[in-house]
Amino acid sequence: MSDDFTYHNENFPIGLMVSSKLKPMVELYYHAARFADDIADSNVLTKEQKLTRLDDIAKAFLNPETGNNLTLIRSFGKMFVKERLDASLYMDLLKAFEKDASGLNIQIWEELIDYCRYSAAPVGRFMLAISNENPSTYLPAEHLCVLLQIVDHLSDIKEDLSKLGRVYIPQEIMQKHNVRTSDLGLSYTKPEVKEMLKEIIKRMEKMQDDTLVLPKLIKSFGLRVEVYIILSLTNSMIKKYKKTDILQKAPKLSMIDWSVAIIKGLFKAVFCKKIHQGRAL
Repeated sequence: MSDDFTYHNENFPIGLMVSSKLKPMVELYYHAARFADDIADSNVLTKEQKLTRLDDIAKAFLNPETGNNLTLIRSFGKMFVKERLDASLYMDLLKAFEKDASGLNIQIWEELIDYCRYSAAPVGRFMLAISNENPSTYLPAEHLCVLLQIVDHLSDIKEDLSKLGRVYIPQEIMQKHNVRTSDLGLSYTKPEVKEMLKEIIKRMEKMQDDTLVLPKLIKSFGLRVEVYIILSLTNSMIKKYKKTDILQKAPKLSMIDWSVAIIKGLFKAVFCKKIHQGRAL
């Protein structure tokens, strides 16, 4: 396993600031998630083959002592048993990957939110669970993870369509702006598409409000820093989306964005006015 597991072309860090004690657990989670995700995204496997392999992964995870030859997943399952972690922290991810493998058909915004609750929110809950954070952190963490997933979807619109044949934009929003799926693959961006993206960006901006309380609820200093960094990077990406033609050139986070986010994250984490049991400390 490589040391760059927190990135793998992702915009946002996973386990960037966790303790050395927790890092092996985060790394194993990341690789188990990536292993299943790569199956769902495969261009050579049929739908039936993908679903069969994802089912094999679920069985190996839930029954790690069986003779299944998925060594990585069995080790991962044993770790969950040892740490007494809720199996849903991985099984929910598999449900999202099954949807990807079966072919997505997202009709309304609420369906996209629900999909992201499976495809992204379990990662946040996992990080909070292994850090022994209070369950009161789970809901705002879910809001943040859902937002991060949608930010990533916007960045990958063309790639998802061309390589995977997927569109994560709800049909209701596309129809509202008279946008067809084929419009997303054009060499230029139609005015209708630009208006549609503006609406999605506005929705993401509103979603940010529900994420801001999260670091104030977190006890772990390292995790608090990481969340503040993610919040800063998320804000930077949304600002870039407002200024950039996403379909022509998907914006990327720069070294300046990262530097600012890290400095802000450390500063805010140190001077954070934490919330505990309904009162400020």
